[in-house]
Amino acid sequence: VQLQAFGGGLVQARGSLRLSCAASGSIFSFSIKNMGWYRQVPGKQRELVAVITDVGTTNYADSVKGRFFISRDNIGTTVYLQMNSLKPEDTAVYYCNLFTIAGTNYWGRGTQVTVSS
Repeated sequence: VQLQAFGGGLVQARGSLRLSCAASGSIFSFSIKNMGWYRQVPGKQRELVAVITDVGTTNYADSVKGRFFISRDNIGTTVYLQMNSLKPEDTAVYYCNLFTIAGTNYWGRGTQVTVSS
């Protein structure tokens, strides 16, 4: 299973970016429990940004509530993260995550998001 993320880059504060992540390989949508996004800055632990379950339930870190929105495509193998009102503290490497109903975790390589003040 491979996760390929797109959409990172450099943006000014208060701007927007949209990340997308597509799962490919030996994976079927019915075997996916959750898809989500995590982020990490140097010297800190990777933290949850947002997750969406197979039934559409979403969960967000307090720091991004009301600014970031996660969604999945109709097939269920692509996840999106719409990031609005970006702040410099949102600067991080963002990682796509897929968690299967069998309990297996998959991670994408990460995409850099840099927010300038």
